Amino acid sequence: MTSEGNHADTLQDPLLIQENEETYRNPTEVKMSQIVLPCHANHCGELSVGQLLKWMDSTACLSAERHAGCSCITASVDDIHFEHTIGVGKVVNIIAKVNRAFTSSMEVGILVTCEDLYTARQWKVCHAFATFVARRTEAGKVQLKQVIPRTQMEQMEYSLAAERRRMRLIHAEIITDLLSSSTAQLGECQEFEDAVPAERTRVESVELVLPPHANHQVSTFGGQIMAWMENVATIAASRLCNAHPTLRTIDMFHFRGPSHIGDRLVLKAIVNNAFKHSMEVGVCAEAYQGGEPLRHINSAFMTFEVLDSDRKPTTLPRIRPEPVDGKRRYQEAVARKKIRLDRKYIISCKQTEVPLSVPWDPSNQMYLSYNNVSALKLMDTRNNWVLTSEKNKVRLYTLEENHMLCFKVEMHVSVPAEQTFLLLSDLRRRKEWDRHYEECEVINHADEEDTLYRVATPSVSKGGKGQDFILLASRRKPCDVRDPFLIALRSVTLPTHPPTEDYKRGEVLCAGFTIWEESSNVTKITYYNKATPGVLPYISTDIVGLSSSFYSAFSSCSKFLENNKDSVVVSPSSALLHDNAAKLSLHEEQKHQ
Repeated sequence: MTSEGNHADTLQDPLLIQENEETYRNPTEVKMSQIVLPCHANHCGELSVGQLLKWMDSTACLSAERHAGCSCITASVDDIHFEHTIGVGKVVNIIAKVNRAFTSSMEVGILVTCEDLYTARQWKVCHAFATFVARRTEAGKVQLKQVIPRTQMEQMEYSLAAERRRMRLIHAEIITDLLSSSTAQLGECQEFEDAVPAERTRVESVELVLPPHANHQVSTFGGQIMAWMENVATIAASRLCNAHPTLRTIDMFHFRGPSHIGDRLVLKAIVNNAFKHSMEVGVCAEAYQGGEPLRHINSAFMTFEVLDSDRKPTTLPRIRPEPVDGKRRYQEAVARKKIRLDRKYIISCKQTEVPLSVPWDPSNQMYLSYNNVSALKLMDTRNNWVLTSEKNKVRLYTLEENHMLCFKVEMHVSVPAEQTFLLLSDLRRRKEWDRHYEECEVINHADEEDTLYRVATPSVSKGGKGQDFILLASRRKPCDVRDPFLIALRSVTLPTHPPTEDYKRGEVLCAGFTIWEESSNVTKITYYNKATPGVLPYISTDIVGLSSSFYSAFSSCSKFLENNKDSVVVSPSSALLHDNAAKLSLHEEQKHQ
């Protein structure tokens, strides 16, 4: 990781791509450019991350207020990974725009790039998502106007914003669940003779909030609080390694309460755990005035590295945690590292780089589910599909992209959208209309939105083996009227269900349904599939125009939905409980016999 970057770092980031730029500019877009001066830099001549966070927060706040038409405050900032440091003399370019507005909150996308004025090169530094909340007016709570996406890229970010919002809401639960259920997996604290006592890294500092630290609403800038937190975290990290550390990642910031002019902010930091090449520093901010008790403003977890002269991470000393709370923080740091690796492995990769089947376990469920739904939403926002064939208003489209063939089938049914969603959500019923589904069983009902299935399909050729798939089905109801119902499918691997000799294990990278309500009784159904080698033989004759089996399948689907439009649909979870009860009853009968 260098401060200079190279041409390979100039990524096709969503915020970098401006479609029809000469004629259209997003009305919420705000740009800021700053030249890095020595006063902005640390002793290594690199831009202080705290200063960068202040610039990012200011730019994003201006974008949020441009959309809301009123004052806004920072509610949270998603995880940030800094790909490069920025040297003195370079130019920092920040672009922020509102991706989506909800009731009184909105997601703002922030892109930071670095520019070398002498070579005209630019490279990405980080990409972040912040949530801002509109301040109440004298008339009461603010009802934000909706964002209307105009380009394909805006439509993609608009759609994914709903899924990111869902992740934010359950983020704390995921951490709690992992810590409570994975003690054995995380391991116990290890004792090392040469370990550095954690107490040596403890830092406490106090800051008085003055008018220059506050925004136009007399509240402390969220970016200023983040900058102070980064400062004490850097000092704590330095005490462990006796060197200048480089901040690489910040876990999600969540502001728990406001801070105002006159507040004293107490900032505390300590190294929670040290791994081979990285360390996690926990930092919290608390505020008080006069003799009042401390108010918890924010907590964050920052990951640092120490780089050598070749910009490679060096080996770090071990940490000896404090008794009781120190050991808890030590284990929590292991859990957060696992989650960061899962997230990077599943989400941060480009779609073409993600392995077809990713191992599933409860700790990475949130990210697999997010990736599953996001991949389907990305296909749904593509606007360059080519109509291949049409029969009785059932349309087959194809799209070739990145050496991958995708196809979609589109039709309308006279069935309410929610009933259509419930009927198609249970994959065990798909064999009632899809001849490719020979068997389907529920393996694991993870929660109301995620279920694991094993699906078996017949052989394409005579005498050949059939295929089976281990699929994660992720269901989503609309966030509001501008969203469809979604059923996303992708392959996962499970140790309990390895490949067998009877079937060839197939894989699905991305497939599923989007279900749009066009009226109370008319629904548009679109089925998508990225044609992996295991799927392609089933639809190749349709795509080249040699058959219309796609029409037969979706005609059967239409009849299935209309025949069951008034039926009561049993959820997979209820069905699984019923199946388990039946198996238990059968086991008891056999036992008594």
